[in-house]
This record gives sequence, structure tokens and C-alpha cells, in this order.
Amino acid sequence: MMNKFLFKHIDNSALVVFRMFFGALIFLESFGAILTGWVKRTLIDPQFTFNFIGFDWLQPLPGPWMYVYYGTMAICGIFVMVGYKYRINMLAFTLLWAGTYFMQKSSYNNHYYFLMILSAVMVVMPAHRYASIDAKQNPEIKTNSMPNWCRWFFFIQLFILYTYASIAKMYPDWIDLTVPELLMKAKQNYILVGELLQEKWVHYFVAYGGILFDGLVIPLLLWKRTRKLAFFASIFFHLFNSFIFQVGIFPYLSLAFAVFFFEPKSIQKLFLKRKIFYSEGEVKTPRYAKSFKAVFVIYFIVQILLPLRHHVIAGDVLWTEEGHRLSWRMMLRSKSARTSFRVVDKASKAVIPVKLDDYVTKKQQRSLSSKPDFIWQFAQHLKRDYAKKGVDIEVYVRAFVSVNGKPSKQLINPEVDLANEEWSHFSHHDWILLPNQDENN
Repeated sequence: MMNKFLFKHIDNSALVVFRMFFGALIFLESFGAILTGWVKRTLIDPQFTFNFIGFDWLQPLPGPWMYVYYGTMAICGIFVMVGYKYRINMLAFTLLWAGTYFMQKSSYNNHYYFLMILSAVMVVMPAHRYASIDAKQNPEIKTNSMPNWCRWFFFIQLFILYTYASIAKMYPDWIDLTVPELLMKAKQNYILVGELLQEKWVHYFVAYGGILFDGLVIPLLLWKRTRKLAFFASIFFHLFNSFIFQVGIFPYLSLAFAVFFFEPKSIQKLFLKRKIFYSEGEVKTPRYAKSFKAVFVIYFIVQILLPLRHHVIAGDVLWTEEGHRLSWRMMLRSKSARTSFRVVDKASKAVIPVKLDDYVTKKQQRSLSSKPDFIWQFAQHLKRDYAKKGVDIEVYVRAFVSVNGKPSKQLINPEVDLANEEWSHFSHHDWILLPNQDENN
């Protein structure tokens, strides 16, 4: 039964067209990062990079080499689009994008994570077997069909993503419009629409429209009777996000996924008129079927469980940030903070002044002031930096953080030497004070 579901062949027009869209979009993402100065601000200017913990060995290339790095990704995008040495270029982009994702988190968002896992899956998809240079040079690989799992991967992955995004919004500060108001207030200087975005009805639309759209869009796209309505709603929703929140290629990538929801015959007629439509429905079970099914199931179990991990970690993830990443928690809170570091020479007990501007950029300071993992990493960096000078130090932090405009509370226990604390990915750190603990300090 499962073999028939996964390995039944269907027309591959949607995957072929998506490959072209995807290649164009990753080209724009990579080249655009150079043109807009993102590469310079995020990877070249900083003296110290906040990589994912455990990836200290993964650092930006020196000097202008990060431009070459991103230029290479852009070239990979073009080759993916035209289907030239597709798997090699798709794999190269995946590795390079994973590298830039794990080497810095000052500009973290879930869209970057999604692009990484999507790129990895695209490596193994037969997206280059029609309308590609590869198929022209090697006619033996040319085909009009693909296994059904290729389409269902997108259905399941997108359902998980959007469902978690919807559920995450169902908390008091979103429901009572606190967060939407703060998000829109930051856009009040936008030309033409700045004042409009301050209207109460817009905040209601963002809050409740966001919950409903994320929760319903995939089921509505799957149901033929509501598919067109859901697609037009998607166009408005994603263009709104693109203009207001400027989230890169994600809105357009989301719209590109629509090719999998519409009837394959419609996609073939619209984009690939010369292509022979495949309708035979053969079941072609590969020799590695058992291994594939195991990987397919395990992958989605991980995707379902990973966003839930914050529920088994003490404290509110909005406050502690523990379990926030890789969980489709998008644009859910606004933070402000006042944070200072006190460095003490262990031998002399002398206090050594620390000026953040000497170590990190203004962009990095925004995350460093309110996110515990950044604070811990900076303490470790200071420890290593002074160790090179022959000085053994202790690092203490005073951080007062406000979440969603609420009164500031102390985030870090100021009596704990963070330079000598260990990091755990799956448990709460006692030096991160919970709001009720702050009241007792």
C-alpha cells in the first residue's frame, strides 16, 4: 500500500517548473545579499561571529572571500534553474547555504532554515529530467514522470510549517493585538501605507488573518473547490509580507509551491506546452524502497517533534529563547533590553571595563542584549580573548529585558560566572532567570 502511494508515477511538470523557479530564487537570494550589503554587514564587518553553538570551527572567510562564497551560490542557482549538472550544483548550494546558516545567527530566521532543508531534499529529487541541459546532453535520463512522494513531500512539509506557525500565534500577546501593534508601529514611516498600518482593523487583520491563513491554507489548497480562493489569498498574504516585513525570497518561494497543488495537466498546459503529459500511473518500486521509506518517515517524525522541544524545557520560550530556533516560531515577539558585562580578573579581583563596540557591531548588539545563547557565547569569547593575554577571568552579566512592551525584568543571574558555565541544547540553564525568580532577586 505504501509502495503504491510513494512510488506510483505521476506527471513531473510541477517539479520541473518548480526547479526553474527555485533556481531563479536562490540566485536572487545569493546575489541580492551581496548587492544590499547584507554580506558585508553580517559576515565581513564583524570581528566576532555568533555561530550556532558547536560550530565554532565554522567561520566566515577572511577579507572579500565571502563575496566569492555568495557569488558561487548565485552561480549554482543559475545552473539549477537551467538544469546543468543539477545534482552537483544543488548539492554545492545546499552545503554552502548550510555553512552560512550555521556560521552566523545574528540574522537568523526560520526562512533560512527552511531553505536549507528544502535545498537538501531537492538534491535527491529528479527535477532535472526534463527541460534541462542535463536531459539534452544525456537523453537517457529524460522522462515525463516522477514518483508520487516528490509531490507529497511538499504537502506534508508545508502543512507542518504552516500549522506550527498558526499554533504559535495562539498566545495572549498575539490574540490581544499587542504584538501586531508593535510590529506595525515599527513600520509607521513607510511611504503611503505607514499611517494605514496603525489602524486597529489592520492589527486585527494581521493577528487573526495570520492565524487563519497559516492554519487553513494548505488544506484549502489541497481541496479542489477552494484551491483558487486559497491561491489568491496566498498571493495577497505573501506580497503583503514581502512589502511590509521584507523577508527575502520566502513569500515568492511560497507562491512557487502552488504548482504542486494545481492539477498536473494544468501546469503542463500553462508552462510546458510541448511536453507529453504522463498519465500511465505505473508503480516503479526501487530496490532501495525499504531504506527510503524509513528515511521518509523518520524525517517527518523529526520535523513534527523538533518544534515541540521547548515544551519539555522549563520556562516560557518567548523569554528564555530555549527551543525557539528550528520551530517555525515567526515574528511572535518584540524585545528591548539593557545589558552590561562585568569582567573580573580572577587573580587580582580587578574589574576590567568592557566596551561592546570594541567587539561586536550594532547589529549584533541587538541580539546580544536579549538572547541568552548570544550572552553565553560572548562570555566564552571574552574568556578566550583574555586567556591569550595570560589573564584568567570571570564574566558576570546584568541584563534587563522587556518582552512585548511589558516592564523589564532581569534575564541573567548576575551572580553566576558565565565564563565557566557549560551549554546544553535540550535543557534549561539555571542562570537564565524566569520572571518569578527575578522578583525574588
